[in-house]
Amino acid sequence: MVECFRSRKRGKMEEPQVDYFFDTYAIIEILKQNPNYSPYSNELATLTIFNLAELYYSALTDYGEEKANEIYSQYKPAVVDIEDETLKNAIKFRKEHKKKDISYADAIGYIYAQNHAMKFLTGDKAFENIPGVEYVKK
Repeated sequence: MVECFRSRKRGKMEEPQVDYFFDTYAIIEILKQNPNYSPYSNELATLTIFNLAELYYSALTDYGEEKANEIYSQYKPAVVDIEDETLKNAIKFRKEHKKKDISYADAIGYIYAQNHAMKFLTGDKAFENIPGVEYVKK
C-alpha cells in the first residue's frame, strides 16, 4: 500500500526522489492492484481533501462502508492544504482546458503539484501529454 507520510529520510546513495501528487485515479488503480501502478505503490502519497472525498466515494461504492472508512483513514494523513492562489490558478487551468472536461479536484491537484515541483500521477486521458504529468495507462 502507498505510504501517506509527507517526508522520509534518504540515504546518500539513493536515486533522486521524485515527489508525486496522487490523482484519485492513481490511488484507485493502486488499491485494485493494477500492475501498471505497482511501481508507485511505495511512493509517498500527497492529495487534497477533494481527492479524499472522491476516493471515499469510490471505496464506498466498490468495497462498502467498513473498508471505505479504513481507506479514508489511511489516506487522510496525506491531505495537504490548498493555498488561495493554487485554487484560483486551478480554476483558470480548468477553464483553459474546458474541452478536456477536467474536474475541479483534478485541476486543483495538478496546479498544486506544479507549484510544489511534484509529478501529477494519473491515468486520466485528459492529462496525457500535459507537462508535469506522470501518465500511466490503465
